[in-house]
Amino acid sequence: MQKFGYFLVLLLILVSCKEGVQETAIVEESSFGAMANELPKVISVNAKAKAILDGWKDYSMFHQGFERIYTIDTREDLVLVIEDLVEKQKALENSEYPAEFNIPQIKGRQKVVKTYILKTKGDLEYRLNPEVSIKELITAYNALRDQFNVTVNNTLPAELMETDEL
Repeated sequence: MQKFGYFLVLLLILVSCKEGVQETAIVEESSFGAMANELPKVISVNAKAKAILDGWKDYSMFHQGFERIYTIDTREDLVLVIEDLVEKQKALENSEYPAEFNIPQIKGRQKVVKTYILKTKGDLEYRLNPEVSIKELITAYNALRDQFNVTVNNTLPAELMETDEL
């Protein structure tokens, strides 16, 4: 009878531990879906900038890939989206820029976006929480899109900016 009691206690412990592990896995997967809903939104560009960006194929592909961040449900989805963004960012960096956007201000902000893409990729590889990195990535991407707006709305002549004399 005493052996039966030990067996029953051991069985009870094993069953109770097993249920807790399953709940933890479910919570982790659902947290990525909730995180995607709480991310800041991408700012829009004005009509002038949109007309130029629509003709820039590599940027359009990068933007479509970036929008997929808002559809993630699991860690694996995010890994795939970030790997895709790394490839599309490389293609964008090597592409020919439209004349209006072939300026250091745009290229500099694009390098910042690249930095945060790689930071997010590193967080995922080391199994760290990528939420802060993703928010920083979206902030950097919004700064790039805002620079597109500033560039097309700039009414100052380029010669004025290039001269050092007053």
